[in-house]
Amino acid sequence: MKRVLLVGAGHAHARLLTDIARMPLYGARLTLVSPFPRQIYSAMLPGVIAGHYTRQEAEFDVERLAHFAHAEFIPASLVQFNAADGTATLDNGQTLRSDVVFINAGSTTGAPEHALSVKPFEQLVERVRFASHVAIAGGGAAGAELAMALRRRGGGEVTLYADASPFQPALAERVTRALKRNRVDFRPGMRVDAVEPGPVVVAGAARQQFDLVLWAAGAVAPPWLKRTGLALDDRGFARVDGALRSVSHPNVFVAGDCAALPEPKSGVHAVRQGTVLAENLRRLVSGTPLVDYEPKRKALLLITCGSRYAIAARGDWAAEGRWAWWWKNLIDRRWLRRLRKPV
Repeated sequence: MKRVLLVGAGHAHARLLTDIARMPLYGARLTLVSPFPRQIYSAMLPGVIAGHYTRQEAEFDVERLAHFAHAEFIPASLVQFNAADGTATLDNGQTLRSDVVFINAGSTTGAPEHALSVKPFEQLVERVRFASHVAIAGGGAAGAELAMALRRRGGGEVTLYADASPFQPALAERVTRALKRNRVDFRPGMRVDAVEPGPVVVAGAARQQFDLVLWAAGAVAPPWLKRTGLALDDRGFARVDGALRSVSHPNVFVAGDCAALPEPKSGVHAVRQGTVLAENLRRLVSGTPLVDYEPKRKALLLITCGSRYAIAARGDWAAEGRWAWWWKNLIDRRWLRRLRKPV
């Protein structure tokens, strides 16, 4: 009987668990470690802030999903992992020993002192309720969506700092127009150099005080990864082979934001990775050859624009309208239904 530890309940592991729930796995004892028994689905977070969904509508029960997959659930965070012997130490003081470890623990934003990371989402939802003058560092999809959602909520001012745009030019123009329609104080080309007590944003020679500074400036590897002994890339993410297995430790699989893969870090890609993880877990238990994951550089991107309006893009194609929001709503609700009732 193989002891299998799943670290994190991100998109990849959510997909793996739904697969195991539908077709039970014999020959392995699964344990899922994740900090929250209930978790907000990231794609619906802007909708919660904007008021389109209640928090309950956008959450799924992690513990219940684990139960459907016949996995033990431990509500905790991993603080240390030794890849050599598969020993994991949790923030509740518990130590777990496993034969195989799957890591899908997401990423951080590297938020400086006096700024609030947009992750974890559960903390973010509570904090933004009480702020009327908000700054956001990071002009990617997450920062833009949050800025427009906060404006939709009404009654507050939002300033969005963007050092550079990650979008194709045509998509960048659409996002900029949407920000202006929502009366976001958009500051392209301005990098946040520091956040001082207040909090005060320092951007070049400019200084401005806010009620709250949100940090959405890209994915940063979890700090504990550098202490695991796993082979990492120059940004601190775990290097994996075609089967999503660590190139240095074959007993460890890594997916989602934690993994160093030649594709954008997004939920769409992570769900695809989860399908491969589920198949490889079965093959690992049965002793058959593993299958490879095929990274894709293009994926559908749906950016919500405060109201029930969204921008859809894939590669060089982009379009927008209310239809795009309802399309996204359909996709998101379908995914949540699968997580809530996988069998």
